[in-house]
Amino acid sequence: MIGAGDRVALAASGRSATLVELLGEGSQGAVFEAVADDGERLAVKWYLPRSGTEGQRNLVADLVDRGAPDDRFLWPLEMVSSSAEDGFGYVMRLRPDDYAGLAELLKGKVDVGFSVVCRLSIELADAFLQLHIQGLCYRDISFSNVFFDPESGRPLICDNDNVGVDGASITSVLGTRKFMAPEIVRREANPSAATDLYSLSVLLFYVLVMGHPLLGRRELDYECWDDVAESELFGRSPLFVFDPTDGANAPAPDLHAAVIRYWALYPPYIRDLFVQAFTEGLREPVHGRVRESMWRSNLARLRDSIVRCGNCCKEVFVHLPGRATVCWFCDREVTDTLWLQLGRRQVGVAEGAQVTAHHLRGDYDFETVVATMVRHPVRADLLGLRNDTDEVWSAVVGDEEREVPPGRSLGLVEGTSLTLGSCAARVVTAHQR
Repeated sequence: MIGAGDRVALAASGRSATLVELLGEGSQGAVFEAVADDGERLAVKWYLPRSGTEGQRNLVADLVDRGAPDDRFLWPLEMVSSSAEDGFGYVMRLRPDDYAGLAELLKGKVDVGFSVVCRLSIELADAFLQLHIQGLCYRDISFSNVFFDPESGRPLICDNDNVGVDGASITSVLGTRKFMAPEIVRREANPSAATDLYSLSVLLFYVLVMGHPLLGRRELDYECWDDVAESELFGRSPLFVFDPTDGANAPAPDLHAAVIRYWALYPPYIRDLFVQAFTEGLREPVHGRVRESMWRSNLARLRDSIVRCGNCCKEVFVHLPGRATVCWFCDREVTDTLWLQLGRRQVGVAEGAQVTAHHLRGDYDFETVVATMVRHPVRADLLGLRNDTDEVWSAVVGDEEREVPPGRSLGLVEGTSLTLGSCAARVVTAHQR
């Protein structure tokens, strides 16, 4: 097996690279940080002999030729070889040092707000939608294959070398047991785009609710956690912990307190999607599962419902128009909330909240920031909307017309209206939503 200090040849670009450091090892092989001759930092995965089959070589070569669905996938870029050892590998972009593993979020090692969690969830749904649109399936969606930026929530999806053509490519990879669709656990089906939808729903349940959707009080019936328990709970008789008609697997308060607490925070339109995913979606793999586009649109709505508690400044979901929300952290009522109405979309007025291209065009572009809600430099009780574009906005405050140049802010006061590009916006109160 090659190691640090060895050199590899990059097939497509004709460059060479030196392996610098072992980043991780798995059942298929090892991943190294490498530096190409031109100074570019890369990641190289090298296969163990038992995994580096001709079929795997052909699969990865096909992925290289296809190219990534988008830049959220750490996709195979070039095949690599070594003059010192038989075998092969591939090169991909190096994950940034400041990205955290999704497992770290679930273990409480990374503390982020709901806005980051929502952005992460939206982009995961969108990323797998882009993959599936190309007729591909991922096959092994799990939290071990996802990293994210704790500041923005933008994800990076790794281990893409088992991606295949939906319904055509043959693979020995069935997935990670907790994320496998029940029909795969029962060995009745192979991984596909339809089973990816189930795995995506499990992943989103972990991110939002901090637990597994099928692990409730029934797991206490097993003396040890073994293949028998997993096969029963995930395959032969799966039951959603919040099944509306069968409470036999409801969360146990002493064991699943976090799941109970987080579930209560979300509005019905999010909970209903999970109910569909883990009731009808358990029984009807083709027609019953929640599509990526449904997750994406409803999670975007959820993200825009976030405001900050005036008492403790924690992020809170406000989803009942005209009714006060109780802060999950300090139990104070969150009242007098303002909203920026942008056509059919709304954004809760909260310090740090952003208006992006998505809010103007509905295209799920959260990278292009149009405006940011900032604290007034003198009046601590007032938030303003800062113009982050290079265009001058027009606004009406009371009876007065104003212009808002780039870099300047406009106070977010009820009744204020403004034009952001071609989109008309207005500041409204909760009862006007």
